[in-house]
Amino acid sequence: MASASAHPQHANTVGGDVDPQETAEWRASLDSILEREGSERARFVMETLIDRARRSGAFIPYSANTAYVNTIPRHMEARSPGDQHLEWRIRSIIRWNAMAMVVQAGQRHPGVEGHIASFASAATLYEVGFNHFFRAPTEDHAGDLVFFQGHSAEGFYARSYLEGRLTDDQLYYFRTESTGKGLSSYPHPWLMPDYWQFATVSMGLGPMNAIYQARFMRYLHNRGIQNNDDRNVWCFLGDGETDEPESTGAIGIAARESLDNLIFVVNCNLQRLDGPVRGNDKIVNELEGTFRGSGWNVIKVLWGSLWDGLFAQDHDGKLVELMNETVDGEYQAFKANGGEYTREHFFGKYPELKEMVASLSDEDISRLNRGGHDPHKVYAAYHQAVNHKNGRPTVILTQTVKGYGMGEAGEAQNITHQQTEMREEALKTFRDRFDIPIGDDKIAEAPFYKPPEDSAEMQYMHARRQELGGYLPQRRRDYETLTIPDLSAFDKLLQGSGDRTMSTTMVYVRLLQILARDKNIGQRVVPIVPDEARTFGMEGLFRSLGIYSSVGQVFSPEDSDKLAFYKEAIDGQILEEGITESGSMASFIAAATSYTNHATTMIPFYSYYAMFGFQRAGDLCWAAGDMRARGFLMGGTAGRTTINGEGLQHEDGHNPLMYDCVPNCRVYDPTFSYEMAVIIHRGLQEMYVEHNDVYYYLTMMNENYAHPPMPEGVEDDIVAGMYCYAESDKRYKKQVNLLGSGTILNEVIAAAEMLASEHNVGATIWSAPSFPQLRREGLEVERWNRLHPESEPRQSFVHRKLAGSNAPAVAATDYIRAYSDLIRPFMPVPYHTLGTDGFGRSDTRAALREFFEVDRRWITVTALKSLADEGQLDRSYVAKAIKEYKIDPEKPEPVTH
Repeated sequence: MASASAHPQHANTVGGDVDPQETAEWRASLDSILEREGSERARFVMETLIDRARRSGAFIPYSANTAYVNTIPRHMEARSPGDQHLEWRIRSIIRWNAMAMVVQAGQRHPGVEGHIASFASAATLYEVGFNHFFRAPTEDHAGDLVFFQGHSAEGFYARSYLEGRLTDDQLYYFRTESTGKGLSSYPHPWLMPDYWQFATVSMGLGPMNAIYQARFMRYLHNRGIQNNDDRNVWCFLGDGETDEPESTGAIGIAARESLDNLIFVVNCNLQRLDGPVRGNDKIVNELEGTFRGSGWNVIKVLWGSLWDGLFAQDHDGKLVELMNETVDGEYQAFKANGGEYTREHFFGKYPELKEMVASLSDEDISRLNRGGHDPHKVYAAYHQAVNHKNGRPTVILTQTVKGYGMGEAGEAQNITHQQTEMREEALKTFRDRFDIPIGDDKIAEAPFYKPPEDSAEMQYMHARRQELGGYLPQRRRDYETLTIPDLSAFDKLLQGSGDRTMSTTMVYVRLLQILARDKNIGQRVVPIVPDEARTFGMEGLFRSLGIYSSVGQVFSPEDSDKLAFYKEAIDGQILEEGITESGSMASFIAAATSYTNHATTMIPFYSYYAMFGFQRAGDLCWAAGDMRARGFLMGGTAGRTTINGEGLQHEDGHNPLMYDCVPNCRVYDPTFSYEMAVIIHRGLQEMYVEHNDVYYYLTMMNENYAHPPMPEGVEDDIVAGMYCYAESDKRYKKQVNLLGSGTILNEVIAAAEMLASEHNVGATIWSAPSFPQLRREGLEVERWNRLHPESEPRQSFVHRKLAGSNAPAVAATDYIRAYSDLIRPFMPVPYHTLGTDGFGRSDTRAALREFFEVDRRWITVTALKSLADEGQLDRSYVAKAIKEYKIDPEKPEPVTH
């Protein structure tokens, strides 16, 4: 906060100053403390006085807001060591090329285009960082992490073009990357795997991921895995983006975890897509209160150096008073309408202020700059932020103009965000403003401009980046290969449970314990759970692994006398996130991308209620795919009938389908302990040895049952998605194929026994741990056949497995029928599916399975009906079975009731 001498208006009281002399004495005392003992002592004295007043009964209202001026007084600003002329030249050229990319794209392919205004407002914010603060990874330093705002991607491409990292062709094919030549619209590590680290254009995800990334860096550091003591996480976002709950919803954890390695830069250009962010108020004030109230260090950079002279003349605080009462809609109008308008409608509100600017021309007033466009002010804020190591994260609220430099083509106008075209006169104005050497004969083409390699600008730009370790953005691909245990490490799970019953959730806990004890990768395992560890039976891990806490455990837990007591530790291994699926997913992404962002491979296992997975944090699940995450998501209490009693909000019958939408997510619904062990072992091999950028989603159930030993030679088929669990008895003339997964496979097995003993029908039982994997393989085969019409057609995995049987097939799962329907196109035999379509219910498992029509009776009747359809049974036989099994033919469909 600025000193009282710098901004005398702070001494004013509501209703006016009744004793100016006394006020002056208090101000002098404060100035003396600030000068002699510093700001921390001044803060202590002021807070002591406020506390004293409140204890005496005085009403001292709290406000998290300070005056609408820069936080850092001019005399305390760190001065930039850079060559300001050359930095302006570089910044101007980058501005031009960023604009030219969008204009050219629009000229070639109307509708493709891009964004001009966002980067135009933020160019200075980024360039000060590139020239002085953003450190690239080197052998001696792991580098900073920068979450770039997606809508400014053109500006980073334009800088990389000058650096020689991108070519004219790549810029020319901006937003037409399907050719293999172009650049992606927004930051995307899948489309540009050597360049982008983070996918940020889904607004709000950048801020949340940045918070948990900064926390994960501390986690790695405190566990002794990697030295991250001198690394920062920068996150750039727009003021309109802060309306997304994810943008500010997790800022409390950043303060609680003392993440002074985290810096938010909010580009407050006062506009969202359709108009002002807060036209009738101030977004800066709102954000200042939100962040300061959450324990952040707040730095405001509102006004540029050209205002300093006016502030020096503001002896009675009238200028700051006017700034305090002016709303964002007015600030936008002042920039859009020029100096004459601003003189009349801003300074003209008070005679003394109109007099203050009387000597300034309208052009002078128009040039009064916003803080985010002044490299001196921005540098001072960044310098304070990186040196502010008092345990608090920092947010820099900087005011800019959207479409800065676009002039009448869109500067500070409501249409600015959608502006993709600039006519010839606008291009000339832009060129002249930023002194770009392009002649009038070429201007309509908006050509790219690159100075000679030996020019002062190019040499300076390269020198600054070399000083900071190299070029950014960059995504490293020198991946660490882990030594994973052999499948035999899970022998106890492969051999089954004998007569003992247990759930697959308990299987998972045992598997996790095995991995955590492994000498090679045990320390790399990152168990993540959102306040459900006891639900999943994971409390036994508390004592052995510990729950991560940045301060350790400063209390004695009430259950300290218990074997599985609650244990927190600064080097704890478990990330127990509290009730936040989004936060847990952000931790998963941080750990799952550690292999590239930190060159240290970690193995996250995030376990949670399945119902609170994709449907609650789907944007983050998709972002995990975008950012090439590697790890395991474990959906606990999966299925619509396995978690009895919880009802509609907890019973998941659809998440496996939703995860199948993510192209690089492997989806599995294992039934038995050996299936889970084989799938996770394959995942470890695929992700951490073969370096495939995929992640796995596995379901877990809380239903206890016996687990058989693994049949011989089924490992590959388990991973492929389907294997023969039990061959039918060929003595029976009538045969069917029964498919199932998860806990409903046990109902399938029981149905096979009923068919044999009660109806003389043989059933081959197929366990299908992954209908999605079967579908993907089938589609690959289908495409190959389409493109090779003269070759011998290939057969899908499903077709190959069932082609030798003429028996119809019935599939039953604990998910909606669309799940098992995924393989219908590849079935060589008649195919019938059962599933749990509809809303969940509270009841026993048996009742729920009868209600959703997936229990053994329904499976048996469906199998008999399939045989009747093939002419192998009389239909009256099926009707008799329906009656014997007490199935009501007029029962309403569960999907609608």
